[in-house]
Amino acid sequence: MLPRVMMNYRRHSPAAQRFAERRRREDEAPRLCDQVPELVSLRLEIEERSGHTTGAGPKHIRRVVVDRAPALFLMPCGDPRCADGEHDVTTTVMRALRAHETQFQGSDECMGSVGLSACPRVLHFDATAEYRA
Repeated sequence: MLPRVMMNYRRHSPAAQRFAERRRREDEAPRLCDQVPELVSLRLEIEERSGHTTGAGPKHIRRVVVDRAPALFLMPCGDPRCADGEHDVTTTVMRALRAHETQFQGSDECMGSVGLSACPRVLHFDATAEYRA
């Protein structure tokens, strides 16, 4: 069992505070099903890599539960050393969904910092959407 001090630190750590803030923003955001009622499914293939890396990094697939999802697409920076970093692809995704695009892609540079330098991480995504006829 963790000592009480350790549990409090984890609860109030910068990472925990960023997670809580992101969760609050998601809870307050309009629902995706209200913004794009014709949307049936949305799948995002996400890859994040350092800006100076040329090879492809590992991808992960995010299947969006349209009925409950917020119309907010925020993803934390994958570098644990990054301070205040996240990727916000909401504008790109929502623009494509409102235009009923079935295939689209986008990218976002992390705006956080690693030490005294800007975080070099870049998120790339490929999306597949399905709509009601």
